[in-house]
Amino acid sequence: MKPEDLTRLFVERANAKDAEGIALLYEEDAVMAYPPGQQTVGRAAIQKFWEDVLPKMPSFQPEPPLPTLISGDLALTSTPPKDGAGARAQVVRRQSDGSWLRVLDQPEFVTPKG
Repeated sequence: MKPEDLTRLFVERANAKDAEGIALLYEEDAVMAYPPGQQTVGRAAIQKFWEDVLPKMPSFQPEPPLPTLISGDLALTSTPPKDGAGARAQVVRRQSDGSWLRVLDQPEFVTPKG
């Protein structure tokens, strides 16, 4: 698995309404900067968050990844939202089995207007 595969897997699992599958894309102590203005900390809390919101959400559309930056066992992945407002970024870490998991997830960066 490549770091940017996590975004594709997230979309697939979100559209399947699979909160546990989404949570398994994160390290145990990962931090997700969502909902806006808040942080969801830890895999269990991330799973609970998605269990609560996925049933109410429309399907997700895939977004093409921007170039991934890799330094050793850390990588920065990102995608530009289709609406062109801001960006999404994740720091991911290579696991001992060679797979990658999210450590930090910033699903929304809003670019200031003006």
